[in-house]
Amino acid sequence: MSARRTTEVTDCTYCGCRVEAHDPVYVEKREDGERVPAGQFCNYACLVAHVEREGLREGATCELDAV
Repeated sequence: MSARRTTEVTDCTYCGCRVEAHDPVYVEKREDGERVPAGQFCNYACLVAHVEREGLREGATCELDAV
C-alpha cells in the first residue's frame, strides 16, 4: 500500500473527527477494476463501529473450511 494523505485534513467516516489526530485507517474498494477510497477512520475502533452500525458484516465474510 502506498503512502497517503499527508497534507490534507480528513474527517472520520464514522465520528467526524480529524483522522490525522489519531491512528488513521483508510479503506478502499474496487470499482471498474480500480481501487478507490471507501472511507477513513480515526482508528480500528471507529472502523468496527461503522461496520456494525451500517450492517456491513452480514453476508460479507469469506467462507473458511473448519480445520
